[in-house]
Amino acid sequence: MNSIPLIFNEREINRTVLGGKRNSTQAKMDVSVILLNSGGSVLRIQNLENLQNCGFEKIISMEPNNANYNFEDFINKFPTAKFIVPQEEVSDGDLINIGMAETDSKYVLVLRDTVQVSSFILTSNNAQKLIDKDCFCYVPRMSIDDNKSLSTNFMPSVHKGVFKVDSTSLITDMLSTLYPLDFIGMYNRQKFIQLGGFDYTIKSPYWQNLDLAFRAWLWGEEIKITTGFQISYLSDAPVEDTTSNLSQFRFYLKNLAPVFKLDHGEIPSTAILRTLRRSPCGFIETLKQFDDAKEWVLKNQYRFKTDAAGLISNWGNSK
Repeated sequence: MNSIPLIFNEREINRTVLGGKRNSTQAKMDVSVILLNSGGSVLRIQNLENLQNCGFEKIISMEPNNANYNFEDFINKFPTAKFIVPQEEVSDGDLINIGMAETDSKYVLVLRDTVQVSSFILTSNNAQKLIDKDCFCYVPRMSIDDNKSLSTNFMPSVHKGVFKVDSTSLITDMLSTLYPLDFIGMYNRQKFIQLGGFDYTIKSPYWQNLDLAFRAWLWGEEIKITTGFQISYLSDAPVEDTTSNLSQFRFYLKNLAPVFKLDHGEIPSTAILRTLRRSPCGFIETLKQFDDAKEWVLKNQYRFKTDAAGLISNWGNSK
């Protein structure tokens, strides 16, 4: 497996970029939107129209590479939107990383084509209030078809020495949450880049999402729930695969293994014993993974403001 990336967008992905030649004359806020498309939404044109009417600075539509529709029609109808088609297998985190590099807006709202997109999904007034607070990521209220609320309030915890993520239906404005459900949220672009973006070497969507979010908290950033806008899924809620695998192991090494000492983070050499017990790999591969993580933490040691134990014990104080 590749070494842990040290900089944002370290992986170069072959892609085709279409459209986006014209600047929007309807921009009302310093926010762009990244739309992750599965390619099967019957509301595709309506979603793009509604996003255009919202007044976003840029619309970046990430397309599946097996799309069977005519992009020329979309380019002509939405000349300010940019359509990006990856030419290789990519993760959701890869797509968001690519989209972040295609805009210079202060904030970027990440959406999926499986949610309802209205022309009032985010007003310019609400957007400016969030921008002024300067948080790393804002998570909207989420529901299924406007009726059943989904929990977006996630909390780190430890049960019998094992890291767990708890959730509750309690939602209040500016409440801390560990991570954004299904990657959906409004991200501070500059902070996203400074944090390194999503780690492409973590293949599992759940652990890739949690990795960036946990890193943000460890490095002094915050993720907050906002009641300023709501997003609804068209049908079923997303199912998160939390299976323990190599992705989970990489998450553990980068986020749970480091300890905070005085003014920096480090992975003690003695942690190799715990690592061997947790590893899904053979002995030699485990050592390689451990050394890779130690080197990554060393190079980022002064970015750490706390460790997992400190974050969990002080979680109530961050709300």
